[in-house]
Amino acid sequence: MNSQTFNGDKKAPMKSLLARYERKFIDSNITKFPAWIQGYHLTLMTIPLSIGLVVFGYLAKNNLNWLWLSSLVLFLQWFTDSFDGALGRHRDTGIPKWGFYMDHFLDFVFMSSVFLGYSFLFEGLNKVLVFFMVPAFGCLMVSSFLAFGATGEFKITYLRTGPTEIRIGFIILNCLVIILGIGFMEKALIYIFVVFIVALCVVIYRTQKYIWNIDMQSRKNEQ
Repeated sequence: MNSQTFNGDKKAPMKSLLARYERKFIDSNITKFPAWIQGYHLTLMTIPLSIGLVVFGYLAKNNLNWLWLSSLVLFLQWFTDSFDGALGRHRDTGIPKWGFYMDHFLDFVFMSSVFLGYSFLFEGLNKVLVFFMVPAFGCLMVSSFLAFGATGEFKITYLRTGPTEIRIGFIILNCLVIILGIGFMEKALIYIFVVFIVALCVVIYRTQKYIWNIDMQSRKNEQ
């Protein structure tokens, strides 16, 4: 068995707009969970929540009000995702390696479910753009994991934005679609896609530059 020190459960300091308030909320409520709920229960909740997103997205094809339930699912997944690791650390019952693997694997499943749910609302180019958002978001996640392997620092917030802000963005988007209609999102989707791709390129550039500088400093120290 590999006994090497594992730091995947220790994220780099969160530098997002809501990180400080989120931390206070978690610390204030971590003791309120009943004893029978464990951190891994919260992690695995992402599976039914992902299914719910797909189902509600499909139903929203005929009635946009189903997106209210999609927004509720986004909130519930934020809640379970915020407390799963924290609960294990608080009770000293955490399973950090399993948690790292399953938590982030299911994060990808959930993110894919978000876009699969949206895909039912569109046709033509817009449907293609929605599907292309899956590998685009996947690139961001892969970058985070590879950077962790290269530096030992696990970072999940970029450009003052993290998973919480992204979920809120989707909830706001759902509200706008319900109120303004799908035509609003059809017009906006190409701009959303372009902005995200530009932001992704900025993150990748900064990350590789940071790792490059680490390598250069190491070479300098060896000389």
